[in-house]
Order: sequence, then structure tokens, then C-alpha cells
Amino acid sequence: MQPTFVLVHGAFANSFSFAPLQGELCLLGHRSVAVDLPGHGFQATFTRAYQTPQDHEGLATAPGSIKGVTLADNAAHLIGILERAKRNGPVILVSHSRGGITATAAANARPDLIDRIVYVSAWCPVRLDVNDYYAEPEMAGVDPAAFASALAGNPADLGLLRVNFRTGNPDALAAFKAAFFADGTDEQFLTFLNTFQPDENLDVGGSADRAQAATWGRIPKTYIRLADDAGLPLALQDRLIREGDELTPDNPYDVRTLEGSHLKWLVDPAPAARTLAELATLPALPAQA
Repeated sequence: MQPTFVLVHGAFANSFSFAPLQGELCLLGHRSVAVDLPGHGFQATFTRAYQTPQDHEGLATAPGSIKGVTLADNAAHLIGILERAKRNGPVILVSHSRGGITATAAANARPDLIDRIVYVSAWCPVRLDVNDYYAEPEMAGVDPAAFASALAGNPADLGLLRVNFRTGNPDALAAFKAAFFADGTDEQFLTFLNTFQPDENLDVGGSADRAQAATWGRIPKTYIRLADDAGLPLALQDRLIREGDELTPDNPYDVRTLEGSHLKWLVDPAPAARTLAELATLPALPAQA
């Protein structure tokens, strides 16, 4: 039966960024659904303080709808969509970046709903919690402080992480472009930046949310490496692959590689769509058949 691709976005993103990829998948004969996690998409908060001329004091204090949203909330929302998609046949769960944390949590809880799980330069924590990986050598070149000038408000006070993506600060914009889309034009970069929402939830899970061999480990899995990703470096992607293979040696990752940065595959989606279409033809493991 024809699978349904369920697409899960990363931090500060939403279902909108998958539209070009979905178009390519459709033209290849595949159906897909792009998920908006709680507090994302049309549930996001865009305060008047975020509009121009910006009210920086108001932006730093305005409440946001994503406050209090947890990883468990994200996973439950995704599971609900997977249950509906599964009624139509096989499901291929595709996650990008921070969306991999939610995909992993859903796979831990309901492996029966997923026929293949795909990480596109996405987080799949195995040995460490996500935040702890930032202290590891593979992330040495990633400087979270580079975005500090665009941070709006105190996350502890707001109960969420808020970034002013509409900043005019040239240093902040240069840091965003270097991390996410160094191989894009300035026009492409600014267009993509304007699809981001300012707020993201704080909960990235703990040790119980790491990949579990007994559940997550039953699902056929693919990791699509992004060769020029500066935000989630190739060395870290390879470490996540290696740790996943060590956790489930009888069910290793099917590994693919796409050229480009963290966001390039979404702006130029034809190669990614062809790769995903190939995955739809791969056999499932007996446990998932």
C-alpha cells in the first residue's frame, strides 16, 4: 500500500516550511501531511510588539501560547496524527532538526504506528540528553551565544524561548545565515527567516526520552545526513547514527547523504523528495510487517 509521509518540523518552524517538499512528493505520486506541533503554525503567538516598528520592551514581556508546552504534549499530538494516518496504510515518519526529539518520543511510545522513521539532520538522543551533547567535541564549532543578541526576554520569566527573527542587527543575521543557510542567497535566507515564529518551548526531554531499544529500536530507520550543516554538524549527525546502531545492532540505520545546509533541502526539495520516494519502496523489518 502507498505510505503516508508524516513530516515534523524543527525549532521555531512550522508546517509551512514543508510546502515545497510536499509539492515535490505529490508530483512523485506520494501523499504527505505536515504537522504543526502545539503552539506552532496558526497556534503561534505573533504579538504586535513583533511588528515594525518593534516594541522591544513589549516583545520581551508579552505572554506566548507555547508557554508550558512539554515534549510529552508534542509527542501526544504527533501520536494522534500517526493514528489517523495509519488507518490509510503504512506510515513513514520524517523529522528535521529538533523535530527528531518529538519523533523519537513518539516512537518510544507507539512503534506500532510507524513503518519507517527518518531523521533529516535531526536529533535522536541515545547516550546523552540533548542539552548535554552541546558540551561534546562534535558541537565545539556551534556557538549558542551567537544568537544572544536576538534573544528577546528572559526564558525563565517567559516560560519559553523567544528570538527576534525580525531583528535588523547585522551580526545576528549573519550568525543565523551561517548556522542555517550559508549556501543560500540573502534573499532566500530572509524569505525563510520570515517563515519562522519567535517562540519555542523549553522542554527537550530527559533520559527517559532517549531512544529505547525495545520500542524505537524495532522500527526500520533511516538517517539522511546534511553534508554542509553548520547548526547540527556532520560529526554530531554521525555520532547519533553510530550510537543508534550500537543500541540496535540488528537494526542499523539506512544512511543517505544530501549536499547542503540545514535549510537548503527544504528550499531546493527535489533531491530530498527523490530520496524519500526511494525509502517508500524499502521493505519493512518482520517486526513491523
